[in-house]
Amino acid sequence: MTTVVLKITRLPAAAWLLDKGWPATAPARAVCGRVLSVVRSLGWAVIAGTVLAWILSATLGWEELRTVAWCGTALILICAGFLFGRTEYRASLEMAQRRIVVGERAFGRIGLANPSRRAILPARVLLPVGAGSASFAVPRLAAEAVHEDLFTVPTSRRAVLTVGPLSALRGDPLGLFERVHTWTDPIDLYVHPKTVVLDGATAGYMRDIEGLPTRDLSSDDVSFHAMREYVPGDDMRHIHWRSTARTGTVMVRQFEETRRSHTVVALTRNSGDYATPDEFELAVSVAGSLGLQALRDARNLTVLVQGSIVTAATSKQFLDTLSGLAHSRPRQGGVVELAAEVGRSAKTASVVALVCGSSVTAQQMRDASRHLPFEARSIAVVCAPGTAPSLRVLGDMSVLTIGELSDLRGALGRVLS
Repeated sequence: MTTVVLKITRLPAAAWLLDKGWPATAPARAVCGRVLSVVRSLGWAVIAGTVLAWILSATLGWEELRTVAWCGTALILICAGFLFGRTEYRASLEMAQRRIVVGERAFGRIGLANPSRRAILPARVLLPVGAGSASFAVPRLAAEAVHEDLFTVPTSRRAVLTVGPLSALRGDPLGLFERVHTWTDPIDLYVHPKTVVLDGATAGYMRDIEGLPTRDLSSDDVSFHAMREYVPGDDMRHIHWRSTARTGTVMVRQFEETRRSHTVVALTRNSGDYATPDEFELAVSVAGSLGLQALRDARNLTVLVQGSIVTAATSKQFLDTLSGLAHSRPRQGGVVELAAEVGRSAKTASVVALVCGSSVTAQQMRDASRHLPFEARSIAVVCAPGTAPSLRVLGDMSVLTIGELSDLRGALGRVLS
């Protein structure tokens, strides 16, 4: 007699709930999240106290606690009533400038209009600006009335600030509940680093816009080198007929390969390469000044930092990227690793500017110079606020130390003199 054993595999209850039940409760969880988000810290304290009063009054039979529970319940219901309704504004948010320089003020305007046929009671609107926020009191608006407010955003640090969205706060006078109603989209405000113009200082080593001849020979270029005998595959257009007639051998022109100017600005953002945050801010300004001058002169520009891509196609994109640049973690490498990346990715560079802080040692600078392209003009700019400008030479690299951004122009002039 053969016995057949049937094995029935059942899905555990917990797995079934996670697989089937949890997605099914998504709408309910979303509603609960919206309801609970309106409760402030004081509201949670009042709710907890009311629930505790109900439990203790039922357990101990104290009429005093029951009275407290009824009062708490009534307070919660009354304050929750202030959340209902909707403030129907037609709102607008405008910024006069989307890009400013550190130290400047950005000007903006908010507009609130009443599109309904009935008056809207006074309200309070909120405008987030970066990590802070501004509050505006809106008076009673009659039908079709308009209210405008102007505001300024002072800047003291380089950053990308998110202005908005403009929203209204509905809540009770005691602050138990608060509901936010948003109208406008946020606006990004770019606070660019300070820069200086270096047109006079950089002309000495950036005159190769049309290409500098190199030691590499080419069969097709603009810098003539010499004559040589024709070999199969040479372009017939480069045959020099006079030399061919004189020697009796077909001769072709040999050229030196030329390359366009390629400027590389390497900015280390490793926190270990800077003694203070002010050094990093000065370094960003130096990198911005060097990069902008290369873009003004229509040179090929590459900007390298650790763990990030700096867009340098246009001046606007370049400065926008620098506005949000922050310190990197020490494990991402310092100035030596950054120089090695320059050597790998920018082998045809004609000028390399390495920007760092005062924490970089002379030995690290020597190690970094060994990784840079051999034929490139290498300059290091050490940013140390409060120090006098100085110049030293470490191997093939000229090392500038500046204490202020205004020193950069004169320091470069010393290098090129």
